[in-house]
Amino acid sequence: MRVGMGYDVHAFDESRPLILGGVTIQDHGGLAGHSDADVVSHAVADALLGAAGLGDLGTHFSADAVPEGVSSLQILARTASLLADAGFTIVNVDVTVIIQNVRMTPHRLEMVSRVAGALGLDPGRVSVKSTTTDLLGFTGRGEGAAGMAVALVDGGPGR
Repeated sequence: MRVGMGYDVHAFDESRPLILGGVTIQDHGGLAGHSDADVVSHAVADALLGAAGLGDLGTHFSADAVPEGVSSLQILARTASLLADAGFTIVNVDVTVIIQNVRMTPHRLEMVSRVAGALGLDPGRVSVKSTTTDLLGFTGRGEGAAGMAVALVDGGPGR
């Protein structure tokens, strides 16, 4: 068994839709980035790649390697394929989105379903939760959002 941790941050961009865990959240500006800037999916992908010792998100999904605006669920699905090709099985993922002014509870189950679907997992193996920073720091000031994730994988070379 191996564990990995992922972290992602994007600034807000009011001209874009807000996409978290593959879910478009209405009535709030989105996040800036080359892809859809989904901090949930990016943190999960980085955690999985780290657990498997396969580098990081930028190694596999640089701006040159993926089309602008690509869905981060596609990045997650490709990440799951990279792990499978290396002999790893995803055991579970746990992600926290850090965002001040967006109610996440109404979207949580759909995020779990979409992340699980992209990874080929039972939804019971995916946890999505959220927190604020009580108005502290860049997330508290509403300048951006962050995602933190941990992933557990099994297998790999020599197993």
